[in-house]
Amino acid sequence: MNSRRQFFKAAGIAGGAIAASAVSRVAMAALPEPVLQTKPDTMPPLVPNSGRPYNPVVTLNGWTLPWRMNQGVKEFHLVAEPVVREMAPGMKAHLWGYNGQSPGPTIEVVEGDRVRIFVTNKLPEHTSVHWHGQRLPNGMDGVSGLTQPAIQPGKTFVYEFVARRPGTFMYHPHADEMTQMAMGMMGFWVTHPKVKHPLIDDVHRDFCFLLNAYDIDPGSYTPKIMTMNDFNLWSWNSRIFPGIDSLNVRLNDKVRIRIGNLTMTNHPIHLHGHEFLVTGTDGGPTPKSTRWHEVTTDVAVGQMRQIEFLADEAGDWAFHCHKSHHTMNAMGHDVPTMIGVDHRGVAKKITNLIPDYMVMGERGMADMAEMEMPLPDNTVPMMTGQGPFGGVEMGGMFSVLKVRKDQKPGDYKDPGWYKHPPGEVAFEWTGAMPEPARFQAEGGQSMPRLVKPRQEVEVQIRKPQSTSGHSGH
Repeated sequence: MNSRRQFFKAAGIAGGAIAASAVSRVAMAALPEPVLQTKPDTMPPLVPNSGRPYNPVVTLNGWTLPWRMNQGVKEFHLVAEPVVREMAPGMKAHLWGYNGQSPGPTIEVVEGDRVRIFVTNKLPEHTSVHWHGQRLPNGMDGVSGLTQPAIQPGKTFVYEFVARRPGTFMYHPHADEMTQMAMGMMGFWVTHPKVKHPLIDDVHRDFCFLLNAYDIDPGSYTPKIMTMNDFNLWSWNSRIFPGIDSLNVRLNDKVRIRIGNLTMTNHPIHLHGHEFLVTGTDGGPTPKSTRWHEVTTDVAVGQMRQIEFLADEAGDWAFHCHKSHHTMNAMGHDVPTMIGVDHRGVAKKITNLIPDYMVMGERGMADMAEMEMPLPDNTVPMMTGQGPFGGVEMGGMFSVLKVRKDQKPGDYKDPGWYKHPPGEVAFEWTGAMPEPARFQAEGGQSMPRLVKPRQEVEVQIRKPQSTSGHSGH
């Protein structure tokens, strides 16, 4: 136990979540310097300069955490802290995260790496880190009260284990989880294969992001932590469209996208213009016999999905959650449906009292995006984004896959809007419209009733009188 005390004293650690047997092999290490990142841009892939080589991932609107090698151990330093996250231009949120951002930085390692993660707590309450999907010693699993004491404010704990299997994982707290995850505490973890794996193909581009959701009233900054279902901001890596970066690839690149879901509901993720295979989950790579081509895959709560496809169709292809409310920004769930309602008479009377009154919703919701209405501070329109042909009318979990012939290998810069070849854009028809042909058999019942009723029956419903005391229900 003396080596344990010496290690924690040298490292400035007030408590430990690490087994004594592992500590005995560490020679008086000091903490690695924490690296912070506050910009919401998609950072270039972090090419490894030490340890085993691998093909790095690109975290959408995020970054990969640097490490140091210490006597053969790959060391990281996570700082749990309050952060300010720009969710889209014009809107910032006061969240909790790691190393300056929510989600925290992606951790990339190689199968077989011994990994040591220092976790410093700068939150106003205790925390822990659970390494979701990892095979590791029970005392490293990060469940406060069950497998370790909680990390108190101002304290630093250290986790150490071997990355035993390749795959797509994540990390998040298992302490006051409802609050801390609702505030944005989560991050991505990728373990690359050590050698060529029969179920893991080489790819040219490898993207990753987490699905997360918030309930932030327009004009406010801090999420409501008690929300269970009615979230109003559906995000990828705590970004909402039009703040989500595009995924920029070269024509005929093989592309992998890794998706993790830490919201309170499932998300059917849909890609336009291509078919993909689900090649992995947080359980590992999927057997090839179970794979079939899809254009939508459902990512349930707490799950990871890894999809792969050949980007062989040039263009700007939509990529989004297929739940329509998840591709909108903050909205009122109690707004009545006004489609088809003629406001003209009422509107004239109202404008006599309220000169700035505007009629909205009687033609659908698109007119709300068309009008440049004044918005509360620190919010974005419900439907927004400008494309080359006008308003995109999207929000939330929406981005664009940009496939370009002239995108250079390893170049992730936005190439701008796609230049369509002549004759390949839908256009307005102004010629004569021929009368539609009608089938002679069209109309009528396909299977008429044998015996028709003699007369129409009017159904009348009377509420029975109750003597049970429940008549008011």
